[in-house]
Amino acid sequence: MTDHTIHSGGPSSVKRSHKHEGPKNHLLAFVLSIILTAIAFLAVAYGLAEDIHMERWFILTFIVLLALIQAVVQLTYWMHMKDKGHAFPRLFIAMGFLIALTAIAAGLFWSWW
Repeated sequence: MTDHTIHSGGPSSVKRSHKHEGPKNHLLAFVLSIILTAIAFLAVAYGLAEDIHMERWFILTFIVLLALIQAVVQLTYWMHMKDKGHAFPRLFIAMGFLIALTAIAAGLFWSWW
Protein backbone atom coordinates (compact mmCIF):
# COMPACT_ATOMS: atom_id res chain seq x y z
CA MET A 1 0.00 0.00 0.00
CA THR A 2 1.30 3.44 -0.93
CA ASP A 3 1.40 6.31 1.52
CA HIS A 4 -0.24 9.46 0.09
CA THR A 5 0.49 12.09 2.69
CA ILE A 6 0.49 15.80 2.05
CA HIS A 7 3.52 17.63 3.39
CA SER A 8 2.56 21.04 4.66
CA GLY A 9 5.64 23.20 4.39
CA GLY A 10 3.87 26.54 4.26
CA PRO A 11 3.00 28.71 1.29
CA SER A 12 6.60 28.87 0.04
CA SER A 13 6.70 25.14 -0.67
CA VAL A 14 3.79 25.28 -3.10
CA LYS A 15 4.92 25.03 -6.73
CA ARG A 16 3.19 27.59 -8.82
CA SER A 17 2.64 27.04 -12.49
CA HIS A 18 3.53 29.59 -15.14
CA LYS A 19 0.77 32.16 -15.53
CA HIS A 20 -0.65 32.01 -19.04
CA GLU A 21 -0.99 35.51 -20.49
CA GLY A 22 -3.88 34.70 -22.77
CA PRO A 23 -4.51 35.97 -26.26
CA LYS A 24 -4.36 39.69 -25.39
CA ASN A 25 -0.60 40.06 -25.94
CA HIS A 26 -0.67 37.93 -29.08
CA LEU A 27 -3.51 39.97 -30.52
CA LEU A 28 -1.69 43.21 -29.67
CA ALA A 29 1.52 41.97 -31.33
CA PHE A 30 -0.41 40.80 -34.40
CA VAL A 31 -2.18 44.14 -34.82
CA LEU A 32 1.08 46.04 -34.29
CA SER A 33 2.81 43.86 -36.91
CA ILE A 34 0.01 44.47 -39.41
CA ILE A 35 0.14 48.23 -38.77
CA LEU A 36 3.93 48.34 -39.22
CA THR A 37 3.67 46.36 -42.45
CA ALA A 38 0.92 48.63 -43.77
CA ILE A 39 2.99 51.72 -42.97
CA ALA A 40 5.94 50.25 -44.90
CA PHE A 41 3.72 49.52 -47.92
CA LEU A 42 2.26 53.03 -47.78
CA ALA A 43 5.75 54.57 -47.61
CA VAL A 44 6.74 52.72 -50.78
CA ALA A 45 3.45 53.58 -52.52
CA TYR A 46 3.78 57.27 -51.72
CA GLY A 47 7.43 57.19 -52.73
CA LEU A 48 6.45 55.84 -56.14
CA ALA A 49 3.70 58.42 -56.66
CA GLU A 50 4.64 61.12 -59.13
CA ASP A 51 2.86 64.02 -57.43
CA ILE A 52 4.40 63.36 -54.00
CA HIS A 53 8.15 63.70 -53.98
CA MET A 54 9.95 61.79 -51.25
CA GLU A 55 13.67 61.26 -51.25
CA ARG A 56 14.78 57.68 -51.87
CA TRP A 57 17.20 57.69 -48.92
CA PHE A 58 14.38 58.74 -46.60
CA ILE A 59 12.11 55.91 -47.74
CA LEU A 60 14.88 53.33 -47.41
CA THR A 61 15.88 54.57 -43.97
CA PHE A 62 12.25 54.63 -42.85
CA ILE A 63 11.63 51.06 -44.06
CA VAL A 64 14.78 49.76 -42.35
CA LEU A 65 13.68 51.47 -39.13
CA LEU A 66 10.25 49.86 -39.43
CA ALA A 67 11.93 46.49 -40.04
CA LEU A 68 13.99 46.84 -36.87
CA ILE A 69 10.89 47.71 -34.85
CA GLN A 70 9.09 44.75 -36.42
CA ALA A 71 11.98 42.44 -35.45
CA VAL A 72 11.86 43.64 -31.85
CA VAL A 73 8.09 43.07 -31.72
CA GLN A 74 8.49 39.58 -33.18
CA LEU A 75 11.26 38.64 -30.76
CA THR A 76 9.48 40.08 -27.75
CA TYR A 77 6.02 38.67 -28.22
CA TRP A 78 6.13 35.73 -30.63
CA MET A 79 9.53 34.35 -29.60
CA HIS A 80 8.83 35.07 -25.89
CA MET A 81 12.12 36.89 -25.30
CA LYS A 82 10.41 39.01 -22.66
CA ASP A 83 9.99 35.96 -20.41
CA LYS A 84 12.42 34.85 -17.76
CA GLY A 85 14.99 32.20 -18.62
CA HIS A 86 15.92 33.55 -22.04
CA ALA A 87 19.25 35.15 -21.13
CA PHE A 88 21.39 33.03 -23.45
CA PRO A 89 19.16 33.47 -26.51
CA ARG A 90 19.12 37.23 -25.89
CA LEU A 91 22.91 37.24 -25.56
CA PHE A 92 23.41 35.30 -28.79
CA ILE A 93 20.92 37.46 -30.69
CA ALA A 94 22.72 40.60 -29.47
CA MET A 95 26.10 39.15 -30.44
CA GLY A 96 24.78 38.19 -33.89
CA PHE A 97 23.44 41.72 -34.32
CA LEU A 98 26.83 43.20 -33.39
CA ILE A 99 28.68 40.84 -35.73
CA ALA A 100 26.26 41.72 -38.56
CA LEU A 101 26.75 45.47 -37.95
CA THR A 102 30.52 45.00 -37.89
CA ALA A 103 30.41 43.06 -41.17
CA ILE A 104 28.22 45.72 -42.79
CA ALA A 105 30.49 48.52 -41.60
CA ALA A 106 33.60 46.65 -42.78
CA GLY A 107 32.01 46.04 -46.18
CA LEU A 108 31.08 49.71 -46.52
CA PHE A 109 34.55 50.91 -45.57
CA TRP A 110 36.14 48.35 -47.86
CA SER A 111 34.02 49.43 -50.83
CA TRP A 112 34.74 53.11 -50.18
CA TRP A 113 38.50 52.56 -49.95
